[in-house]
Amino acid sequence: MTTMFHEFGHALHGFFSTIAYPSEGASARDFVEFPSQSNEHWALDPKVFANYAVHYKTGAPMPAPLVAKIRQAAKFNQGYALGELIAAAELDMQWHALPASAPKQDVDAFESAALAKIGLDVAHVPPRYRTSYFQHIWSGGYAAGYYGYLWTQMLENDAFAWFTAHGGLTRANGDRFRDLVLSRGHSQEYDTTFRAFYGKDPDIAPMLQDRGLANPGQ
Repeated sequence: MTTMFHEFGHALHGFFSTIAYPSEGASARDFVEFPSQSNEHWALDPKVFANYAVHYKTGAPMPAPLVAKIRQAAKFNQGYALGELIAAAELDMQWHALPASAPKQDVDAFESAALAKIGLDVAHVPPRYRTSYFQHIWSGGYAAGYYGYLWTQMLENDAFAWFTAHGGLTRANGDRFRDLVLSRGHSQEYDTTFRAFYGKDPDIAPMLQDRGLANPGQ
């Protein structure tokens, strides 16, 4: 269900674009996941959840204790999950920082050195992808851009904090997000887009709270 909301977020980004020229419609890799990941939050919003989380025979809503367990389970093992993503993003960056003149690399040695250089050579938390099957960065268009997933998680958690502070899922809030973010494409700098919506620069605290890695209010 989360994946469906994610991909529909991409669709909304395209549907609501008001950009006249296709060349200005596509977002950069470190912004394009912002609308899709933002949309994931609404999967568990009570107003939305009640429309689909029902018993397939009786139509009874999912019991509140089970909903609470789903929310709590989402925070399980988040230290590991965040660590492996950061390691993968850094590994991607270091591969693509090699100059064209660099000699052929020993993959295992390069990975070890790359992670040691940034203090992420942790045996219990390896990168999400080893180089030999890191498809995102070799054939998926994310070369030197895999960090974009984490960057946009920070943006979308901060944006969701704005929604929460301003009444949640309302028509006015949705229109604001549509007008100031979804419609803009690459017609302006992305920091300008985010500040226009939120009124400030992004903050990492809501992402850490969402992952259960920070105390509320920190």
